[in-house]
Amino acid sequence: MPEILAENLSGKAIMGADGAELGMLYNITMDTDTGTLHNLVVEPSAAAENDTDFEGDGDGHLLVPIDRVQAVKDHIIIRRE
Repeated sequence: MPEILAENLSGKAIMGADGAELGMLYNITMDTDTGTLHNLVVEPSAAAENDTDFEGDGDGHLLVPIDRVQAVKDHIIIRRE
């Protein structure tokens, strides 16, 4: 995947590869020792609030593992299982 600045990701819509709207990017988690990215923290859309494909963070956000990201363009496209 090409290099993308974090500031360009702020507020991007998150969509499943199936076209389902999941919400908006809220934050990204990472390991501060290694710099390894872990999860996209997603503010879910109303339709995705009860999405069972992803864990929650206890604050109403969905945690989408970074390895599920397929593309970053106008939207962030993720693989759903």
